[in-house]
This record gives sequence, structure tokens and C-alpha cells, in this order.
Amino acid sequence: MTLNSIGLETTKTKSIAKDLNYLLANFQIYYQNLRGIHWNIKGKRFFDLHAKFEELYTDANIKVDAVAERILTLGDAPLHTFEDYIKAAKVPVGKHVSIDEAAVQLIVASLSELLKIERQILDKSGDANDEGTNSMMSDFITEQEKTVWMMKAWLGESI
Repeated sequence: MTLNSIGLETTKTKSIAKDLNYLLANFQIYYQNLRGIHWNIKGKRFFDLHAKFEELYTDANIKVDAVAERILTLGDAPLHTFEDYIKAAKVPVGKHVSIDEAAVQLIVASLSELLKIERQILDKSGDANDEGTNSMMSDFITEQEKTVWMMKAWLGESI
């Protein structure tokens, strides 16, 4: 067993970094979706949603950076081209979304996919004793579950 300079098994961190790159690709698509709906939202709820979408894309941008830096901390290189993101991502791409309910549904669908990925990484990072990644995923999950609940409540739906 070979340990890296932060005391983690290199084979396990390599696998976690690969999963984090997958998360990164999905986060970048989610981020771009948020920018698009922020720019294109129309209707009577424009002012509220425009501000909310800006809050969400600002948060997503911070998370993208954190994931990329974690990949580097684990000794790998983050994906950084849209070509790579599109090839890897499962988050739905929102194109020409300007209606409030469709925009919120896109956010819920995107976060649901991100949560699946984050839970898988959380399991793997726990097994690898990778507290840095584990903590990050736990924090992301907590925040995103609340956002999904709030978006579903806005849609008049339950979790």
C-alpha cells in the first residue's frame, strides 16, 4: 500500500479523483444551466427567480472551484474543457428555458443527479478514510437536499 503526501492510499485517491471529475463535469453543466435560466427567465416571477438563480449559480461556481481544487489535492488533474464536460455529464442540459416552472424543474432534476453522484463519492471517500472529500460531499448534500425541498415546495410538490 502506497500513501500519498496527505496520508491516503494512492489507488483509492485516484479512484475518488476520477469520481470527482465526473461530479465536476456535471456541476459545470448545472452551473451553465443556472446561468441560462437566470438570463432567460420571463414572466411575473422574474424578479424573484432572477435573483434566486443568481444566488444558485454563484454557489455552484464556488462548488466547482472546490471540487477542482480537491481533485488537485488528491494528486490528479481536473477536467477543464466543455468537450470533456459534455462527454461525461448526466445532468440534463437546459436549452431555451424561460418559463418559471420548467426552470425550477430543471434545477430539481439537476440537483437530484448531483446528489446521486455525491452520495457515491461519500461512500467511497468514507471507505478510503478521505475526510476532506467526505466532509465536502456531506456539506454539498446537506445544502442541496434543502434546495430540492424548497424548489419542490415552490412547485407545490412534496419531496
